[in-house]
Amino acid sequence: MQHRTVFEVMTHDVVTAAPETSFKGIARLFADHDVSAVPVVDPDRRLLGVVSEADLLRTTAELPDLEGRPAGIRWVSEEKRPPDAETAAQLMTSPAVTAQSNWNLVETARAMHRAEVKRLPVTDETGRLVGIISRSDLLRPFLRGDTAIRDEIEHDVLAGTLRLAPDTIRVTVDDGVVRLTGRVDERADIPVIVRLCRSVDGVVALHESIEYAYDNLTLDVEPPR
Repeated sequence: MQHRTVFEVMTHDVVTAAPETSFKGIARLFADHDVSAVPVVDPDRRLLGVVSEADLLRTTAELPDLEGRPAGIRWVSEEKRPPDAETAAQLMTSPAVTAQSNWNLVETARAMHRAEVKRLPVTDETGRLVGIISRSDLLRPFLRGDTAIRDEIEHDVLAGTLRLAPDTIRVTVDDGVVRLTGRVDERADIPVIVRLCRSVDGVVALHESIEYAYDNLTLDVEPPR
């Protein structure tokens, strides 16, 4: 079985900013390249942080309105007021949560969910930027056709990994939903079959009605003496 990795679905040609890129320069990058965030890198492409649309909006939200009224944020004194963010270095979120190119998509989705971000810069072992992966990239496996999913389950999982005889399990796939029918010798084999088939890229849901000859999951528990 082969699972897609971050390297296979990430964007390799990444739009980046330098630490000295101005506020307007970043906004221009967003507009020109239709992106909502850019990694900030040094001349060696080592990742320093990430600037997103939220970072720019956060800065503008703190500005006073046209009548000079503050945006609900009060500072004890002008000396304690933070300086206006003018460059990527001042605007960026750092350190950035990152992914590795050899991660599978499940662990990447979990990392993205935990960090509550829409994308993750991808770095190599030296911290250099090699790509970026977004939520939409994680959904690409679900565009796989039903025939490709069925073939992988039949050939790679059932025949290749589990060494089941042909026609032991019948597989049908409809719009990513897998259904398994058939008969196996031992009931304990069914959860293994389901788990491996469910992990195939592009599977939306799985239903099984597999019969068994021997129930080796039910144990006779000796009553206490």
